[in-house]
Amino acid sequence: MRFQILGPVRVWQGTTDVKLGPPKQRALLALLLAHAGQPVPLHGVVDALWQEDPPATAVNVIHRHVAALRRLLEPGLLSGTASRRLVRDSGGYRIDVAPHELDLLRFRALRQDARRSARQGDRAKAVELLVEALDLWRGPAGSGIPPEVRALPVFTAVDDEHVAAVKEAAGYVPTAGAVLTEHVLVTLRQAAAHHPLDEGLQARLIEVLAAAGRQGEALETYRVVRARLADELGLDPGPELREAQLTALNQPRQPPAQVPAAPAAAPAPASGAPSPTQLPRDLGAFTGRSSELGLLDALVPEPGDPAQAVVISGMAGVGKTTLAVHWANRLADRFPDGQLYVDLRGFHLTGPAMSGPEAMRALLDAFGTAVSRIPAELRAQTALYRSLLAGRRVLVVLDNARDSEQVRPLLPAPPGCLAIVTSRHQLQGLMAVEGAHSVTLSPLDEDEALALLTRRLGSARVTREAAAAAEIVALCGRLPLALAIVSARAALNPGCPLAAIADELRTSHGSLDAFAGEPPLADARCVFSWSYQALTPQAAELFRLLALHPGPHCSVAAAASLTATSTREVRSRLAELVRAHLLFENEPGRFTSHSLLRAYAAELAVETETAHDVAAATTRVLDHYLHSAHTAEAVLAPHRERITLRRPAAHTLPERFSDQRTAADWFERERPVLLAAAAQHSRHGHDAFTWQLASVLEMYLDRNGRWQQQRTVQSTAITAAQREGDLRGQAHAHRALGFALSRLGQWEGADEHLERALRLFRELGDMPGQARVHRYRAFIANQHGRHAEALEHYRLAADLYRAAGHLNGEASVHNEVGWTYLLLGEYAKAVEECGRSLAIHRETGDHNGEAAAWDSLGVAHRHLGHHDHALASLRRALGMYRRLRDSYLAADTLVHIADTHLAADHADSAAATLRQALDILEDIGHPDAEGVRARLLGTG
Repeated sequence: MRFQILGPVRVWQGTTDVKLGPPKQRALLALLLAHAGQPVPLHGVVDALWQEDPPATAVNVIHRHVAALRRLLEPGLLSGTASRRLVRDSGGYRIDVAPHELDLLRFRALRQDARRSARQGDRAKAVELLVEALDLWRGPAGSGIPPEVRALPVFTAVDDEHVAAVKEAAGYVPTAGAVLTEHVLVTLRQAAAHHPLDEGLQARLIEVLAAAGRQGEALETYRVVRARLADELGLDPGPELREAQLTALNQPRQPPAQVPAAPAAAPAPASGAPSPTQLPRDLGAFTGRSSELGLLDALVPEPGDPAQAVVISGMAGVGKTTLAVHWANRLADRFPDGQLYVDLRGFHLTGPAMSGPEAMRALLDAFGTAVSRIPAELRAQTALYRSLLAGRRVLVVLDNARDSEQVRPLLPAPPGCLAIVTSRHQLQGLMAVEGAHSVTLSPLDEDEALALLTRRLGSARVTREAAAAAEIVALCGRLPLALAIVSARAALNPGCPLAAIADELRTSHGSLDAFAGEPPLADARCVFSWSYQALTPQAAELFRLLALHPGPHCSVAAAASLTATSTREVRSRLAELVRAHLLFENEPGRFTSHSLLRAYAAELAVETETAHDVAAATTRVLDHYLHSAHTAEAVLAPHRERITLRRPAAHTLPERFSDQRTAADWFERERPVLLAAAAQHSRHGHDAFTWQLASVLEMYLDRNGRWQQQRTVQSTAITAAQREGDLRGQAHAHRALGFALSRLGQWEGADEHLERALRLFRELGDMPGQARVHRYRAFIANQHGRHAEALEHYRLAADLYRAAGHLNGEASVHNEVGWTYLLLGEYAKAVEECGRSLAIHRETGDHNGEAAAWDSLGVAHRHLGHHDHALASLRRALGMYRRLRDSYLAADTLVHIADTHLAADHADSAAATLRQALDILEDIGHPDAEGVRARLLGTG
């Protein structure tokens, strides 16, 4: 794994560029990397990310970002296993990286080696090492993170190290060869441009220019710096600059240092040949995209480097052309032989895409090529184009490209040239064959989107109605095109409150009516239609039907169910939508879409699909998720009583699971979709689906400690089952909601819902259903110290299970009775009851019950002083919970292991184990994390 902080913050796993998530998460990683190997206190992280105004949830947000980074940096890390990369340390966090993995550490090591070589008298070697160190830099340290974080001393100090290294290299130049001198000079120029008032840096530049035989340029540089100091600071040059001027004046005249020629035999451009400057005007109010600009800046070739091509891709309206033109204007001075621009009309509304010969003709015309010299065939035109470019350093912007074939002949080949290509497609052919780099644009982040609105409407207006401005940003989906349309309308009506505009957007949210604009190019519906109308009929159908998907992510199997096709067929349709940027594959096999594109797709579905087709597709996709979840529940808890479902609709493709791990992974991956489906379709008349899905989700949500989500989904299920008049659905939902409320400490509400559930299960004659309610009520009684009451509920539950012939239910009661004896201090009885439970669960193959029994046995043995027996039992439980992917109970067992270590006077082992438990609890956002954190302070 490789980490980059000297420039944009990036991480590579092998050759794969790891996506680092939202800005604050990237900033947290940058902060830790800047302190690599050293802990950053939690309060220090809060101060860095929020400065003077942290939210009340700041610590929880940090824990979530840490958990997400751990998953990104250690994708194979098992739940409950301590991270070796991003670890808890001294009340904060520390990232551990090897010197060769992080560019900052490599830079410092090379600089140290250079100083050692200089002390030993080998100044040429010192320059070589410093050049290697400086080549690691790709821009200011931490580029792309929020500017207020980038401005912290920890990052500016790293930038200062860069400047110091540049000065050191410049100081050793007189003993360096021509090639190294040129390397130093390139870096020195860049640093001097970034720090125009640093007199020491400007002095070094003047001295190196003079040493390289460029006396005139050195003296001109002095003149410019002197004028800048006078104009901006009212100062005269200091001693360093004056001494550098004298050095330049007294430097013996000599020819410039000779650098080996680039491997090209092309003739120099003809004298008087035009240097076209065709770039469109830069947007004066360009806002945001600092991260992308950092990535792009790192791709600019230096003179003599191989030509580069960069593809900026993204959905319609995301700002590809704006970014390309802005970046090209920033670079224009570095391409003195010409800056060309061609709109290839790849997705033009009324006309065809620009043909190859037409595009080539535009480029040849830019160089003043006589018509008589232009061949008829594209291949011959391409040869002429390349001969005209020979010996030139040009920048070519190819905007709105349709495909790779349209672009390929237009790419400049000479060293040092750059092509910037924009397209709604990813142009994978250019990457594969031409080695092009890809930068894919997403919608702006929240801060950038708000800044765009502020630029267009003025800070006073936005500040005055900050809440409305934030809502407008959200309702526009942070899409530059939509924000531009809305802000243009708002600017034309300065007296109109932003709240009124937000109301209009909110009223039409889910459609695109609020984004109608003039001319048609400024209409989001019109812009999106360009891509849609170019789709095959099959892909167009999928695009429309995806509006029916509950979101936020759609799997291949779900898309196949939605369209009543095979997974093989739907993959090709999904790929077509991804290429058109109407869909994004944010991870392999999982697809998402922008909210405005979903709104557009919904409009198309209403216009195109019949009510019957919409209803059939909706039923298929809901059945896909319901039956997949039902199967996953059966794999995870084969001995648990479950509801019975009707057969899925024809052409539905539910998922299949080979083992418990794949089932647990599926639940975790699809959880946002399942919860969204339950919430959305309770409002659209799918009441049976809503309560059935809630029932199937109960076990998974409880096991993973997601009780707030359980409360929400089961409350929705109760309403749906009542509308449906389904007593069984009401009973299941009341029982699940009651237990969730007890887990959240809302005892009164818990008791009320459990009482309703018990009455309904009695009315239905469902004995296992009644038994589980008694077990839940026993849990609550134990929580309040009413252990005799708990034992009575367990007796009733055992009788009901026995009468129903439910052996595993009876075994679970034995374990819970054993735990109650633990609470009573009757440890021998606890061992006896838990042993009975373990024997039955092992006989029936109930791994969940077996893990619970091992855990209880371990705790009982600890109380009896049998520490070795206790640890053996608890480790058996932990291993099983990890295999079952039961995060909360794995953490709970780790706490029991830590208790056993403490009882055996092994404080260090206890602290290490508690840290593992804390990592898990923070990962799932569980309230028990605070208690474990407090215990850690006591043990450490």
